[in-house]
Amino acid sequence: MQNRTTGMIATGITAFICGCAALLTCVWGALIATGTPIDVTNSTGTSQQTLSPTVGFALLCLSFLLILVPAMVGFFTLRKKTELMNEELPPTS
Repeated sequence: MQNRTTGMIATGITAFICGCAALLTCVWGALIATGTPIDVTNSTGTSQQTLSPTVGFALLCLSFLLILVPAMVGFFTLRKKTELMNEELPPTS
């Protein structure tokens, strides 16, 4: 029972962290992919720049992967593991 509780806690934590990161990368990826200018501030002032749409599409793909991480953690930690039988295996020929 202890391992199942640990698995549920790990799934919850990864879902929260990866969910927040996926949401941010999805929003930034959509903004960059559509060509929306972004304000960039440096020592001389503020200017608007656009990034390549390829960067936006890469961020959208990254957000999809970040959404898959909690699902995989939940699957591998919460699945039922089959009990190994203590029977002898027949000899191979």
